[in-house]
Amino acid sequence: MAEAEEPGLSDQYPTASPWPLFVALGLTLSEIGVFIGLFPVAVFGLILFGGSVAGILTESGYAERPWPTLLGVGTVLTVLAAALALWQIPLADIALSNVGEGPLLTRLVAVAVAGLVMAAMGSVASLLEQTAA
Repeated sequence: MAEAEEPGLSDQYPTASPWPLFVALGLTLSEIGVFIGLFPVAVFGLILFGGSVAGILTESGYAERPWPTLLGVGTVLTVLAAALALWQIPLADIALSNVGEGPLLTRLVAVAVAGLVMAAMGSVASLLEQTAA
């Protein structure tokens, strides 16, 4: 009699992927941090979300390495935060001294910082990978 296989499991992936949990946790933490105004929670949540998206795309085979995806997500977050800041906040009020004064600028700075950190991590890791090869 043939050995019964477990449905949904293969030799390549014997267990379930952990990435969906981290995507959900990162999205939740980023939402809490951005909407409540908790700067470190927002930055950490967005970095966790972006890194998890890069990880899940790499694991599923849509990307060869996570670094370009991380760079792309970081760049998109930074550009969106800058565009929203220029659109919603008067130009005279956009200054580092005003961070913490108004909730919108503080939240957009948190998104931009997370995007810059992700873009920097993706760029540095990609350069290190290229020099090691």
